[in-house]
Amino acid sequence: MSKFQQIAIEIEKYIKENSLQKGEKLPIIDELKAKFGVSKSTILKSLDMLERKGVVYQVRGSGTFFRGQKPRGFVSLLSNQGLTNNLNDYKITSEVIKFCTSKPTQEVAHHLNIGMDNELYCVKRIRYLNEEALSLEESFFNKSIVMYLNNEIVTGSIFRYIKNGLGLKLGFSDRYLHVDKLSAEEANYLGLEQGEPKLKVETIYHLKNGQPFVFSKINYSYKQSKFFLQTHNDSFEVTHA
Repeated sequence: MSKFQQIAIEIEKYIKENSLQKGEKLPIIDELKAKFGVSKSTILKSLDMLERKGVVYQVRGSGTFFRGQKPRGFVSLLSNQGLTNNLNDYKITSEVIKFCTSKPTQEVAHHLNIGMDNELYCVKRIRYLNEEALSLEESFFNKSIVMYLNNEIVTGSIFRYIKNGLGLKLGFSDRYLHVDKLSAEEANYLGLEQGEPKLKVETIYHLKNGQPFVFSKINYSYKQSKFFLQTHNDSFEVTHA
């Protein structure tokens, strides 16, 4: 982890420990430099990172302000940190339905940019939010990158293990959303009725070097799932008629 990423974490801790409210101003850059003992450029990188993350917003000539607490119980559509980190105030558990090694289908091979002879870890599980079924998840991990998984790991936070246990540097993701109806099998796993609505999210996760390493398909229960999307000033354009 780079220095500016460490400082970004410390600034988030400062915000929490000081119970900053929405719109409340953070200390000026010189004060942050002195507090954390780092350079101005490091502080600026940390604040830029927090702004992209949706924690703060910066107003030129006025300072940096806390954007406000993220809504509780909502899953961020921009986060690459996995469900456990998204909902860290809640009890997230998993029931593993299938855990095996396999060869990829054409679809999976295409998304992971691998050959049909490559080996994968395949994990299918139900994720529970406070003991209520939230989602049915099927993920395919390129075994040449994610070299080891076991039953204990796949029952918990796989992404936390990938990041902290394997030390892989996570990069960006491509995410596709579909509104559809539950099949009989999906409805049975989620405790719903066949034909009821679902949100299907397909995601290809990449490392920092751009290499895809996980392809996942998640079907969310309409009764349990809530989503939010935070943007910053580089994410949209204002046009004038």
